[in-house]
Amino acid sequence: MHQVIAARRLFDGNRILADHAVEIEDGRIRALRPARPEEALLEGLLAPAFLDLQVNGGGGAMVDGTTDLAALRHLCATHRRLGAAGILPTLITDTPQATAQVVAAGIAAAQADVPGFLGLHLEGPHLDPRRKGAHDPALIRPMGQDDLARLCEAARRLPALMVTLAPEAATPAQIAALSQAGAIVSLGHSDCDLDTARAAFAAGARCATHLFNAMSQMGHRQPGLVGAVLAGEGHAGLIADGIHVHPAAMRVALAARDSGIFLVTDCMAFAGTELTEMPLNGRRVLRHDGRLTLEDGTLAGADLTLAEAVGNLVRLVGLAPERALAMASAEPARLLGQDHRFGRLAPGHAAQMVLLDGDYRLLDVWSGEGWLNPARD
Repeated sequence: MHQVIAARRLFDGNRILADHAVEIEDGRIRALRPARPEEALLEGLLAPAFLDLQVNGGGGAMVDGTTDLAALRHLCATHRRLGAAGILPTLITDTPQATAQVVAAGIAAAQADVPGFLGLHLEGPHLDPRRKGAHDPALIRPMGQDDLARLCEAARRLPALMVTLAPEAATPAQIAALSQAGAIVSLGHSDCDLDTARAAFAAGARCATHLFNAMSQMGHRQPGLVGAVLAGEGHAGLIADGIHVHPAAMRVALAARDSGIFLVTDCMAFAGTELTEMPLNGRRVLRHDGRLTLEDGTLAGADLTLAEAVGNLVRLVGLAPERALAMASAEPARLLGQDHRFGRLAPGHAAQMVLLDGDYRLLDVWSGEGWLNPARD
């Protein structure tokens, strides 16, 4: 099927172009060209659909020990409507049994070729309890050899596996083994010093989880994990809701790094719903005024979409729209090694696009052969 979509503004992954059209053939982009006079132009900005590498839940459900293939289908479909062409469903610190259940569900999702499923993100349990955040401290523990073997096997069987760990809870040899098995090792929930962080990156870690949050901060004599990232080590996810990280801190980070930082939502079951509270390991998470917290006030994920994060970077940080959009698409695609499929509007890429208004609010999502929100018309 041949289709043409034209828009007043179009972000191709590098530049914002005026009055351009995308030609689509059987769900893939065939050509990008100036719009013709007879082609109706969509009002708004057409851009590559987003990728979210930290998705704890959505549509009323969390990734947990009950997650199965059907739950992952539901989660991916929920986030496709929120603008993410692909996600890494994320299990936060839990029991070995829960981890095994989620990994089995992920393997089944990969075998079933579930639309939008890119792999899994296991955030914990091998963390530093001093930087636990909303993770259950009773379940945090160092990595053992059995844990390592299971994670390496999962990395070999999943399309992608991101593992967030603290270098205090895993040895350089374990990090190297995970990396060699294909896992993306991400440092997070860590109180490590600069030298320890650098040793972990040298061993094979490639990323840091939610930059600034739940990690050792940058001091002028003790740069910590934040300092390692700002000095150029690895990639890093960023929660740009204006709550987890102050706009001034985001501005500093993005001035220090001209690439490698990508947006994540760190969203919970609330995403795509009107829920006001949910359970988390026997505790209550409350939703109020765009903030998710435990009852003691501890932040517990974010009430955020990637479109909102892009808008926040433009409005609150003063970032160029082109870079903000790339941080939600091309940057995570590059980390996953999926930049041949996602992150650009170019021939051969999947026809996965978002339509945004002038304030970067999501209007609609093009997925495959049609819009997911036909009511917009």
